[in-house]
Amino acid sequence: MLPVRGRNGRAAGLARILGTRTSWTPVGDGEFFCPGCGGDRNYQRLSGKRRFTVLGMPVLPRGAAGPVVECAACRGHFGTDALDHPTTSRFSAMLRDAVHTVALAVLCAGGAGSRTALETAAAAARAAGVADCSEEQLAALVEALDADTGRVYEEQACATGLAIELHEALDPLAPHLAAAGRESILLQAARIALADGPYTPAERDALATVGAALTICADDVSRLLAAARTPS
Repeated sequence: MLPVRGRNGRAAGLARILGTRTSWTPVGDGEFFCPGCGGDRNYQRLSGKRRFTVLGMPVLPRGAAGPVVECAACRGHFGTDALDHPTTSRFSAMLRDAVHTVALAVLCAGGAGSRTALETAAAAARAAGVADCSEEQLAALVEALDADTGRVYEEQACATGLAIELHEALDPLAPHLAAAGRESILLQAARIALADGPYTPAERDALATVGAALTICADDVSRLLAAARTPS
């Protein structure tokens, strides 16, 4: 007597006869941070068409597939949202610009006349990758901003123009930073503000703007500003 094939056996046999095949067409390329490799890689953006197959031969269209991003190194396929993650080089540039903008905003709020504050700000910028940043350059930038706006920052809240620049520099960066990274930027800014003495009202306002742009809640901003005042 011949053995009776079960449901799983029939399904396996049918799968060998009938199936679906996807053909991919390149529609773009570039460099991205590959989630599979964990580093910067070249990619191709692919658009696909699915076809119903019989014995491996395509016979009927079954609609579109993708688009997907294919890594040139590991050949992994990822959703196009993988392109939203900045490459390592782009992330470094974003972080460098953000720290420089934050340092400048805090100095504009009241520390530009202090050599200690300028030294602290310049050191933070250089550590972030602005290799040629100097105290003199920062002082000149603050002076130029003050002349351009005609405002005395010590007597006002964070100037509108600088608040916009802070958000432009920090908003794209914040989603790609862990909580510790976002807090580190705020603490750097707080140390610049404290380099010449206690926080002024304008400095507190500038630091609050930095915290908001980094998506740090107000209670945590207050906690971090208090922690920065405590000697380590």
